[in-house]
Amino acid sequence: METHFKSWAEVAPRLVAVAAGRDKADLVIRGGRLVNVQTREILDGWQVAVAEGRFAYVGPDASHCIGPDTRVIEAEGRYLIPGLCDGHMHIESGMLTPAEFAAAVIPHGTTTMFTDPHEIANVLGLRGVRMMHDEALMQPVNIYTQMPSCAPSAPGLETTGFEISADDVAEAMAWPGIIGLGEMMNFPGVINGDPQMLAEMAATMNAGKTVGGHYASPDKGVAFSAYVAGGAADDHEGTAEADAIARARNGMRSMMRLGSAWYDVESQITAVTEKGLDPRNFILCTDDCHSGTLVNDGHMNRVVRHAIACGCDPVIALQMATINTATHFGLERELGSIAPGRRADMILTSDLVTLPIEEVIARGQTVARDGKITVTCPHYDWPDDARKTVHMGKVLGDADFAIHAPQGKNKVKAKVIGVVENQAPTEALTAELPVVDGLVEGEGDTYQIALVERHQGTGKVVNGFVSGFGYTGKMAMASTVAHDSHHMIVVGTDRAMMAAAANRLGEVGGGVTVWKDGEELALVELPIAGLMSDCPAAEVAAKADQMVAAMATCGCTLNNAYMQHSLLALVVIPSLRISDLGLVDVDKFEITDIFEENA
Repeated sequence: METHFKSWAEVAPRLVAVAAGRDKADLVIRGGRLVNVQTREILDGWQVAVAEGRFAYVGPDASHCIGPDTRVIEAEGRYLIPGLCDGHMHIESGMLTPAEFAAAVIPHGTTTMFTDPHEIANVLGLRGVRMMHDEALMQPVNIYTQMPSCAPSAPGLETTGFEISADDVAEAMAWPGIIGLGEMMNFPGVINGDPQMLAEMAATMNAGKTVGGHYASPDKGVAFSAYVAGGAADDHEGTAEADAIARARNGMRSMMRLGSAWYDVESQITAVTEKGLDPRNFILCTDDCHSGTLVNDGHMNRVVRHAIACGCDPVIALQMATINTATHFGLERELGSIAPGRRADMILTSDLVTLPIEEVIARGQTVARDGKITVTCPHYDWPDDARKTVHMGKVLGDADFAIHAPQGKNKVKAKVIGVVENQAPTEALTAELPVVDGLVEGEGDTYQIALVERHQGTGKVVNGFVSGFGYTGKMAMASTVAHDSHHMIVVGTDRAMMAAAANRLGEVGGGVTVWKDGEELALVELPIAGLMSDCPAAEVAAKADQMVAAMATCGCTLNNAYMQHSLLALVVIPSLRISDLGLVDVDKFEITDIFEENA
C-alpha cells in the first residue's frame, strides 16, 4: 500500500550501501539505452540498480550491485524510460473505480496519476472524495488526489447532490494522498474575489500544495491576469497556440490534453515545436478518457505518441509526460525520472516513436508485460449508499418532456445548444421550430435535451434543444454521467423514448442507455455514484462499444459523441448548457430563456 511505501529518507542507508557495493540490489537492469529526462540525453549502456522500490545506482556499470539474490533484466538494446505521468485526469470519466482504472492503464505504462474526483464530489460530497482517495492509496502505482474545488462548479447556475466548502478543502489537505486543489473551474468567482474560492486556494497554498487551474474563457486580458494572480498554477483548457503561450508566459504550466474527445495537443504544441518556447513549462495529460479508449487505444502512451506525430522531439515529449509533471507537483525528487532515490517506475520499450510498452516496472516490481497486467489492484468496499444514488422522485412520462410554446405561436425561434466535434465548448445557436398542438417540436438536426434531477428526488425535468449529433428516427439516449453536477441528461427525438430511457436508469441505479423504436439497444451499468463500475475495464469497454454502436444506429456520426453528451450540463465552459435551474448562457454566466425574445 502507498501509505506503507517507505520514504527516500527511511531507505537512504540501504540505497547508499547498494550504490557503494556494500549491499546488493533487489533488481538490476542492464544492456539498454537510458533516456535521461533530466538532461534530455540517451545514454547507451547505462544500467540501473533498484533497492526498496527506489533507484539506488544509475550509471554505466551496476555489476557491483549484483548479488546471488538480485533479479537481473537484460534490456537487449531497448530503451529504459521513466513511467508515464498523467498531470490532469478524472478517473470517473473512465467509468471505472480507481482500482479498475489502474488495472487498465498500467499495461500502457502509466505509473503516476494526478486525479481530481470532482465528479463523485458532486454526488457524494467529501465522503465520496475520501472513498476515491482511499482506494487510490491501495494501488501498486502512484495515484495522487487533488481535492475538488468546485461543487457546484458554478454556484447559482446548478444544484449538486453535495457542496464542497472551504473547510472541506482545509480538512482534506491533511490527508496522506492529497497533492493539491483540483481545477478551479469557477474562474469568474476568482476574478471577482469570491471569498470561498480564495479561501480554498489559500488553504491549499498554506499547505504547500498545488492549485489546479481551469480558465475556459478566450479573454487573455485583465481577467486572465486576475485569475492567475489568485494562485492557479496550471491550465488544461487551452485549445490554440496563443493559449499555451499565454499560460507559460504567466508562470503557469500549460497542460495540453488528448483525451477521448479532446484533441488539443496538435493546436498548442507548436508553441514548442515552432515558436521555440522552453518545453519544461508544458505538460501532457488526458483529462477525460472513457474505458473504450483505455482498452483499445491506450492512455498516456497514446498522448506521447500523438505529440511526437505532431512534430515534437520524442525525448521532449517524454519530458512533458514525466519530469515536467513531477516537478509541477513538487515531486521531482520522488518520481518522474530515472535517478537515485526516486521511485523505481520505468518502462522498457524498443522504439521511442511508436512507443510499444513491453515491460512496466513500478516501485521496482514488474506490474505489466507485453500488454498484460501482472499484479492485483485491490478494491475498496463501496457501501450501499454509494451504489444507490439515482433518486428521480417519480416515474417519468411523455408529458415531463413536453416543451410548451408561448400562447398563440405556430412557430418559435429557440435557443439551441450546438455540439462541436472534438471540443469541449458548445455553440449558442438558434433554430426556427414548428409548434404542433401547442408543443414545440424538434426538426432536422435539432432535437430535445432534458436534464432530470436525480440527487434530491424532486421529479424536476428541465427541457431544451440541442443539435449536432445527427440523430434520426424515434430514439433517446440518457446518462447519469453529466458533468459536473451529474444529474441525468436525456437527448432524444421522441418524448416516449426519452421517458423510457430515463426510467431505465432509475431502475438500474445509473449508467448510460440508448433506445430506438421502443427497444433498448445498449446499457452500461454504472452503479457506484451513477458514475463508475467496479467491473474490469474490458467488460465496461465492451458495453461502451455497444453504446457507441447504438448511437451510430440512431444516426450519430460524431467522434466520441458520448463524451459530448456527458458535457452538455457543464456550466463552466461556453457557450450554452443546460442545468437543473434552466438553460445557461455561460458567456454571461446567467440563466437564459429557451426562446428568443420577440421571436
